Amino acid sequence: MTNCQQEKIDQKPNILLICVDDLRPELKSFGAKYISSPNIDALAEKGIRFQKHFVNSPSCGPSRYTLLTGQYGPAGNNALFQRAKKINEGIQELDRSMPEWFKSHGYTTVSVGKVSHHPGGRGGKNWNDSTKIEMPNAWDKHLIPVAEWKHPRGMMHGLANGQIRVKSGDMDVFETIEGDDNIYPDGAITDETIHQLKTLANSRKGPFFLAVGIIKPHLPFGAPKKYYDQYDGVDFPDIKHPQKPKGKTTWHGSGEFMKYNSWGKNPNRDANFANEVRRHYAACVSYADAQVGKILAELKRTGADKNTIVVLWGDHGWHLGEHAIWGKHSLFEESLHAPLVIHYPTMINKGANTNAIVETVDIFPTLCDLAGIEIPGYCHGVSLKNILESPNTLGHDVIAYNNNASTIRTLTHRMTLHKDGFVELYDHTTAEKETKNVAEEHIELVNELKNELHSKLDASNKK
Repeated sequence: MTNCQQEKIDQKPNILLICVDDLRPELKSFGAKYISSPNIDALAEKGIRFQKHFVNSPSCGPSRYTLLTGQYGPAGNNALFQRAKKINEGIQELDRSMPEWFKSHGYTTVSVGKVSHHPGGRGGKNWNDSTKIEMPNAWDKHLIPVAEWKHPRGMMHGLANGQIRVKSGDMDVFETIEGDDNIYPDGAITDETIHQLKTLANSRKGPFFLAVGIIKPHLPFGAPKKYYDQYDGVDFPDIKHPQKPKGKTTWHGSGEFMKYNSWGKNPNRDANFANEVRRHYAACVSYADAQVGKILAELKRTGADKNTIVVLWGDHGWHLGEHAIWGKHSLFEESLHAPLVIHYPTMINKGANTNAIVETVDIFPTLCDLAGIEIPGYCHGVSLKNILESPNTLGHDVIAYNNNASTIRTLTHRMTLHKDGFVELYDHTTAEKETKNVAEEHIELVNELKNELHSKLDASNKK
């Protein structure tokens, strides 16, 4: 009996978590036939696509907080650093993060690239100060190869051949340059990931938890020209509901996008320029997809794929002109809807789609469930294993928040509650979707959703 138990423990599955920054669910495997995403599509054909996965905050830092802690949290990009400060002060005991939890169950934990908010997981002026750790106690190694970009901050917004953002207005919002994948930062991140994967797969120290964070398609939109050329002659669909919404919403002026050099052009007023922006974003998606392909190919080459759970996760959505927004940060569907693909070797429903509504905080308990380890009681999400086993299973209502408002998404509606009490209610069963506020027509539903939203947020505030 002891020997059988030991054999079972030794066969715990590895975990490969692939995080992609600013990735809309605009992939061929998610219905966008005009996008070239063969590697993510191949993973989707082996796993299950969550067509209605929503993040819990429309910005990199707080969204990654929810992924890595399994809890709702602060709405700012410094959410994980705030948590780290509490840990370092030692005033209160904090719940273990996802990598720390898996480490306590015998896993070697390694991150490469942008997994937490800062690539490499360090603070300081150039994000390379090893005395300022974004996630204390989480990773055995947290790595960021800086190559010619000098430091992690340079990598984050780097363009080709070592270009570093000093002043946003002096950096082009998009570019295409001839060259191989390593002329942009994600090439170095992928190479380091492959190196770590080889090392971990050959190790006899037990299972590994390897997280990799690919930076593109984050602004500025730069990718090798061969990826841009894939869209030569490709017709993109019209932008859905491109008008600025009337009345009070979480609309904003696309400040992150507009601060870059755009040659005096505005995509909301210049259709040709808008089309170029969309094509450069698509090129970045295809470039990111190629990096995913290299990593998955190495996983297979090592043989570790036979006992590895793979998760591909987008940290939030991105508006490409919908509601006259170019960016994230709103609480509209486009900012919150992101791809999620899960594959594990023994799964039955390979290549299936599910329309179950799920959220990012569900990933931590799901990985515990699939790995056969205890799900910590402090997780705010729920395991999705039942959906993976029965894709037609219903999901659950999900929430999200920014600094000014919070929102709840059901199968049929989205309600957004502003801090001053103003309410937006959208009916997703109608053609208008999130262009017509019907809150005044459905007071009872609004009150029900307010209560549910407050209940979920209260659970967060108690932590």
